[in-house]
Amino acid sequence: MTVAVADQRGRPLGVLRLSLTARCNLACPYCLPDGEEPPGLLNLEQRLAVIGAAVSLGARSLRLTGGEPLLNPQLETLIAAAARWRRPEAGTGGALETGTGTGLAEIALTSNGALLSAERARALRLAGLDRLTLSLDGADGAAVAAMAGLAGGATAGEVLLAKVLAAIEHARAAGFDPAQGALKLNAVIQLGRNDDQLLPLAALARERGVELRLIEFMDVGNRNGWRPEAVLSAAEMVEAIGQRWPLDPLGRSAHGTARRWRYRDGGGAKGEGGGAHLAVVASVSEPFCGDCNRLRVTADGIAYTCLFAAPGSGLDLRPWLAPGTPPQALRQALADLWQQRTDRWSEERMAAWERGAGDEDHPAPAIPAHAEMAYLGG
Repeated sequence: MTVAVADQRGRPLGVLRLSLTARCNLACPYCLPDGEEPPGLLNLEQRLAVIGAAVSLGARSLRLTGGEPLLNPQLETLIAAAARWRRPEAGTGGALETGTGTGLAEIALTSNGALLSAERARALRLAGLDRLTLSLDGADGAAVAAMAGLAGGATAGEVLLAKVLAAIEHARAAGFDPAQGALKLNAVIQLGRNDDQLLPLAALARERGVELRLIEFMDVGNRNGWRPEAVLSAAEMVEAIGQRWPLDPLGRSAHGTARRWRYRDGGGAKGEGGGAHLAVVASVSEPFCGDCNRLRVTADGIAYTCLFAAPGSGLDLRPWLAPGTPPQALRQALADLWQQRTDRWSEERMAAWERGAGDEDHPAPAIPAHAEMAYLGG
């Protein structure tokens, strides 16, 4: 039985972002993951229990994250086992459906793509994965190396670039169709670091026929040296790309993170009428806290209700995941957590700036300590 819950601002629980590991094979400077796992990782049965509880409270989308989730050897097993909570009409491989049915409408995965072989892509698809988002923050070896934290310079960057481009084609061949929203490309853009990659990345995505999702540099965690001056706004990104390839707006779907645009020329060779759209995730310059419906659970079982949550502020679910604990106890713990939720950090940051914060009379809002992005699952 599903009983939907809402938080203090009327926002429903709709998406469970479940982290499978805090480790990563890259060291991107905007994320900077730990080199080892936190203690007390959840096992497969405990993760399935979390999924079941979230679905019973209204979650319709399961998004598997990390660190790098392809490092988890039980990934395909987890995806296949989560099928028990599918909606009858789900599993078509496209974007999240907007109907009112209960159960999971989609299972999605975010990966840097470096480990995605043709065999792994087929295995993920066979297990029941609907949607795959890969990450690439540059279109040449030097930029890729800098944004992935690679020590080998441009040569190492070219190797990684080749792997990610191959991963796109492996995913496409396995049945992740960009035209159906099942394959997308993420890129974090930081002013002064890789903003010169905007047009090259857009050209690459157009050529490959995939939607490019440009993400503003965010104040997540405490290691990445975030400052407002390093943020290239979504509006500036869209303007720059639109001057080269004219765009028509498609808007942002309810509870979605991205505003989307359509290329007037169809988007390139593989993208004609297909997947080569442009999207921007503007959590700094255009906050979307008002309808955020995401619950994050870390690899060690700590539930957070906001990406910008303070370290240690999450709810440890492990007491309700101990052997012999009735499932309804976990469900009630998650319901209580969600119903107490008031988070809206990005809106609060923006409101302070709009009041004129930053001059001598109105100091800029203090950036509180945040849990690290790789730990929270991005």
